[in-house]
Amino acid sequence: MDNIFKGKRVRLRAVEATDWEFFYSMDDLTTDFGRNTDEVWFPSSSDSVKSWTEEQAKGKHEGDNFRFQIEALDTGELVGTLNTHTSNPRVGTFMYGLAIAPPYQRQGYGYEAVLLVLRYFFHEKRYQKVNAEVYSFNTASIRLHERLRFMLEGRLRRMVYTGGQYYDALIYGLLREEFEAYHGNLEG
Repeated sequence: MDNIFKGKRVRLRAVEATDWEFFYSMDDLTTDFGRNTDEVWFPSSSDSVKSWTEEQAKGKHEGDNFRFQIEALDTGELVGTLNTHTSNPRVGTFMYGLAIAPPYQRQGYGYEAVLLVLRYFFHEKRYQKVNAEVYSFNTASIRLHERLRFMLEGRLRRMVYTGGQYYDALIYGLLREEFEAYHGNLEG
């Protein structure tokens, strides 16, 4: 029997307390990495990252909001993280955020991780739509969502301020029926 959280290249799993070093290294990466995923935060201490990771590992999540760790199947290395948020089971919509560590970007890990999460939410949790917010300067994320066949549904002007400039937030959406048409059932 197949594992819904395992693809050809990645496995999705829960956060473990030992993942703190991965998150700490993500904080210590280039300023552009933080800017692309969220914002440029103040530096974090290793103690604060350990504490946060331990809380995440305890499995405390609200409803269907969950943080998945993305592990490369061939090496077992942690390559990124994907968190679902703004989940609304009554309406059947959710959003997610994706962060792939720079050494692993543009190698298909994020693409497959998103497909696994979409399959899970559409086929197991009965959701009917996913939205993703992408900053207008993040061309790699724009390309990823267009490759996944998300539709650009809107542009919120000047919603992001970073590097001394304002940028738009792009809202992408994908319906379950579109997922089925473009990606099938993703068996195995």
